[in-house]
Amino acid sequence: MRTWIKSLRPTEPRTDAREAERFIRLFHAENPGGGLNARLRDVAREIARRGTYTHTGEELRFGARVAWRNSNRCIGRLYWKSLRVRDRRHVTGAEGVAVECVAHLREATGDGRIRPTITVFPPDAPGRPAPRVLNEQLVRYAGYRRPDGSVAGDPRYVAFTALARELGWRGGGGGRFDVLPLVVDPGTGGRPLLANLPGDAVLEVPITHPEFAWFVELGLRWHAVPAISNLCLEIGGVGYPCAPFNGWYMGAEIGARNLADADRYDQLPAVAARLGLDTSTERSLWRDHALVELNVAVLHSFAAAGVTMTDHHTESSRFLTHLAREEKAGRTCPADWSWIVPPISGGVTPVFHRYYDNPTLTPNFVPRH
Repeated sequence: MRTWIKSLRPTEPRTDAREAERFIRLFHAENPGGGLNARLRDVAREIARRGTYTHTGEELRFGARVAWRNSNRCIGRLYWKSLRVRDRRHVTGAEGVAVECVAHLREATGDGRIRPTITVFPPDAPGRPAPRVLNEQLVRYAGYRRPDGSVAGDPRYVAFTALARELGWRGGGGGRFDVLPLVVDPGTGGRPLLANLPGDAVLEVPITHPEFAWFVELGLRWHAVPAISNLCLEIGGVGYPCAPFNGWYMGAEIGARNLADADRYDQLPAVAARLGLDTSTERSLWRDHALVELNVAVLHSFAAAGVTMTDHHTESSRFLTHLAREEKAGRTCPADWSWIVPPISGGVTPVFHRYYDNPTLTPNFVPRH
């Protein structure tokens, strides 16, 4: 275990002065007000002295928002300026990180009115690795391998569930929707911290259908806030390895992926059976029919619960609005076509019928090293 945890940490990270200069110039170009040359001198001196530098609060907020703006896989970037930035760079202990992640979920959930939010913890520095959350998202469901090889819960998280149990987690009851604990690496080489998420921090939506009363018998539900926690926020050569962030769900993420994928909850056969569809041949398009009804159920359920969610047609139109705004501002809008096009009815959404520039821009969210 100690060897595995150690391998996650970078060795002696040092800030690239050229990246720092590029970011400071970008910040001042989009936030005019003077002081550019003085700030460049201060940053250069700080990097020369200690190998890195410290962002001001304004630089951190701007950098986090631009990282969202530059996220080429995200279709929901129209509201990048509205990202709420929680500066928690002073929180250095694993316990504090866990507490602030819970606070993030409570604040971002907003009783169903989801708020785009990021919580930024300390960056890695030379000789001082920062804490990091090992979960892929702050809220995810456990997966339990049964003796016959089948899985109860989410198959994607079988290995992570086993890790949590190895670390001492006893909270899972073997159900299909057991919320996993947070696993926080303290950054000091010590044992990771386990922290259960309190019930009031995890809003969940039971999945029902506006026409089919039997849908509730499938026993499906999903959490309200998609808070990604395994990416590093990079701003001007400084890496923040613990910076969980969220927007709100597009219905297809749940209805066409999490609940539908064969290697996840694989609910299309169950929905098709209830609908009485002919599953003996692919030519009946039973998967397509079941997929539409599953997505109808997800959208209906979140609306009935008063939880913010968008559909893939609306979000596709919003993305093209964002693209036009960026082009008008003279900026490139990077976009990965394979992610921007929704996983359902892609060909009837406006984002399908064009190509996109896809350079890698910074600031950005990148895989942790």
